[in-house]
Amino acid sequence: QVQLVESGGGLVQSGGSLRLSCPASGLTFENYAMGWFRQAPGKGRKFVACISWNGFSTYYSEHVRGRFTISRDNAKNTTYLQMNSLKPEDTAVYYCAAKIGYYAGNPDEYEYWGQGTQVTVSS
Repeated sequence: QVQLVESGGGLVQSGGSLRLSCPASGLTFENYAMGWFRQAPGKGRKFVACISWNGFSTYYSEHVRGRFTISRDNAKNTTYLQMNSLKPEDTAVYYCAAKIGYYAGNPDEYEYWGQGTQVTVSS
C-alpha cells in the first residue's frame, strides 16, 4: 500500500518560512517523479513544483518561483518543499504526489497523493 504523508504545515506570518516534508512508503521511490500541489478554499488544486526522479530537474509555478525550493532525498524516500517569503495568498492545503516516469505539472498525471497539510500565512 502506497502512503505519502505530508507534514510541516502551520501558521506563519507574512514573510516567514516553512519546510514541508513528504516521506513515501510502499513504492520504489527513485522510480517516481514527485510534485507539490495546493488547494485554497473554494478553488481547484493547483501546481506548485515538481522534481525528477533523480532530483536533477525541477519546475515551478510562476507564483512561487524564486521563493520555494523542491528537493528530494532518495535514501530517505522523502520529498521536501522549502517555502520562503511566504505571502497570505500562499494559504492553502499542500499536497505531495507521485507519478511514474517524467515529472509534470498536470495533477491528473499523478497516481498517488497524500492527505495534505494546512499552511496558513497571516498578514
